[in-house]
Amino acid sequence: MPLQAEREARHFRSMKQPTFFLPHGGGPCFFLDEDGPVPPEWRPMGDFLARAIDDLPERPKAILIVSGHWEEQHFTVHNGERPELLYDYGGFPDHTYALRWDAPGAPALADRAAALLEVAGFSTATEADRGWDHGVFIPMKVAVPEADIPIVQLSLRRDLDPAAHIAAGRALAPLRDEGVLIVGSGMSFHNMRLRDGSVQEAADAFDAALTAAVTDPDPAARDASLAAWERLPHARLAHPREEHLLPLMVAAGAASDDPGTHIFRDRVIGWTVSGYRFG
Repeated sequence: MPLQAEREARHFRSMKQPTFFLPHGGGPCFFLDEDGPVPPEWRPMGDFLARAIDDLPERPKAILIVSGHWEEQHFTVHNGERPELLYDYGGFPDHTYALRWDAPGAPALADRAAALLEVAGFSTATEADRGWDHGVFIPMKVAVPEADIPIVQLSLRRDLDPAAHIAAGRALAPLRDEGVLIVGSGMSFHNMRLRDGSVQEAADAFDAALTAAVTDPDPAARDASLAAWERLPHARLAHPREEHLLPLMVAAGAASDDPGTHIFRDRVIGWTVSGYRFG
């Protein structure tokens, strides 16, 4: 290859991105005060999200994000060019229903993601009209306030099969070599009926077991433990319904053989909540 062509190839070549499982908080929790700082209870999580992409190998060319707030019969990829926001929360100050985060979509990446899932044997769909839910725009508004990285959202599959979500992540792993950051957005503990601190001991035990599974040095054992997450102590107390945990499965599957590391832990509204990185 001629020297100039090699230089150009190096310029456009992407460094491999890791994958993340990020906690997205509760509703618009980081923006409750219209003109003030993040509320104290949510400040550690907000500070963590604000630093989340600072030490990546390079700034992502795009982000593919899976939120605990979108389920479809088949894995569905949002391929809109300029999605609106879906204010899918209730009972918060009026200004939180006027928040803006106007990042562009990435239709070509959406089509590529759908094709990878189809090659892996999944039935897939695309759609362009649904707005980004708060599992997307709330954490991303903190992590990427400039809204200058294109975003593609992938739905969960409505059957909530953990092994299928791990396999879907594995199918999407090639995107990482193309400069795409894959993010699972959820909560490692999510039981909205129990927010009074009465389950703190159980929340700690579940968090320790989940972290041990995620950080298992054997990727096959890690994925097997995550697929069988209901066997972890207090699993159904932590997740009466697992939609907020399944984005972790996609992130772990997309990690392939890369190790999982524990990068965040805090206690909020009576829960122990963690974040993870793979690779």
